[in-house]
Amino acid sequence: MIHPTIALIEQRISANKFDASHAIADTEIEELIRLATRAPTAYNLQNWRFIAVRSAEAKEKLRACAYGQAKVSDAAVTFIVCGVLPDHVGLGERLRPFVESGYMRADMSSAWQEGARNQYADPQTARDEAIRSASLGGATLIYAAEALGFVSSAMSGFDAAAVAQAFGLASDEVPVMLIALGRAAPGNWPQKPRRPLSEVLQTL
Repeated sequence: MIHPTIALIEQRISANKFDASHAIADTEIEELIRLATRAPTAYNLQNWRFIAVRSAEAKEKLRACAYGQAKVSDAAVTFIVCGVLPDHVGLGERLRPFVESGYMRADMSSAWQEGARNQYADPQTARDEAIRSASLGGATLIYAAEALGFVSSAMSGFDAAAVAQAFGLASDEVPVMLIALGRAAPGNWPQKPRRPLSEVLQTL
């Protein structure tokens, strides 16, 4: 018997056709993001932010930034998945419950903060980490959606500068991907063929 998680991975599709009549509740959005934020991040930075674009006005604004792609309007919600440049100062507060519960020593928390400060002093390294964290969160969101009966589409076709301006992103926020999400409409393709392992796997 196939494990349910494996079945989700096998059956997931990148949807292009969404049921435009489907609406999504606040509680469903909150649950999706609660699950998405279970993804890993370096130092437990949790350096991401998710903007749920759901109203007709916001969808129109986002669609204009996404080269007119209809799925932004048709999907119940499209998430703007943002990576945030690493903040070593705020890391202490995020680790505090772990220290107070006894899992981590206070000096280790301080060492992690110092490690993050040193590692991400270089702007390119900091940006790379923001993109990595957002990508992990976005991927987890996609599989959470699948588990809850939704379909989704990760989108890179958008004007990042226009999204940042239209939605008031902070200077330390990087719009990494859009994820359109909702109920499927007829006409979506099945999962497309994958390259053979011989082309993508090296074992040493």
